[in-house]
Amino acid sequence: MGKLDGKVAVITGATMGMALATAKLFVQEGAYVFITGRRKEQLDAAVKAIGRNVTGVQGDAGKLADLDHLYEIVKREKGKIDILFASAGRGDLIPIGEITEQHFDEIFGLNVKGTLFTVQKALPLFNDGGSIILNGSIAGRKGFGGFSVYSATKAALRSFARSWTQDLKKRRIRVNVLSPGTIDTAILDPFSPEMKDYFISLIPMNRMGTPEEIATAALFLASSDSSFVTGIDLCVDGGAAQV
Repeated sequence: MGKLDGKVAVITGATMGMALATAKLFVQEGAYVFITGRRKEQLDAAVKAIGRNVTGVQGDAGKLADLDHLYEIVKREKGKIDILFASAGRGDLIPIGEITEQHFDEIFGLNVKGTLFTVQKALPLFNDGGSIILNGSIAGRKGFGGFSVYSATKAALRSFARSWTQDLKKRRIRVNVLSPGTIDTAILDPFSPEMKDYFISLIPMNRMGTPEEIATAALFLASSDSSFVTGIDLCVDGGAAQV
């Protein structure tokens, strides 16, 4: 018997990395999962990798019309949501002095506005007692050069979780943030071995995390294992933001 038997989950931006690993684990634990992605080829590959109990919906989480389309499909196929992992997001390395209005609007548009409306538009379908997980980052609590805009968006998500925990308490919907540290995914491919070694040097556990370690943390927040956990920021970072 799986920890998510009979549950319906929505995971945005789940075509690779941590979110894809989470979708795979949720299905293994008995859930039916809807995943989204902007690029059809990557989305189709992710659906194939998950293998069963999954529907892929092409769309951009920063576009409200695409979110409406997503939830129309969820309503038609399953009629409910038990778990939402608002995972879609991005960040670019741009230091102060070089930040453009376009960069600001794109990052806040996806990471903040997109997350807000991903959650809000899901609520009419949400079962009472469900779980909402926001994809944060330790960047939301630390200072990294060049990441001021991205870091600010992740700090905003932490604030959302506090407020939404209060807003949704009568429905017993739990809202938590899952904040990864440095995780060994394809997003790090452009970095040199020396830069990766530097990242590792900042982690007390002396290694990067894996997508599967993020997935197991998401499973904890999604399942009844965390039935008395809400409003938290769960850092899965090997201690990087803790000591």
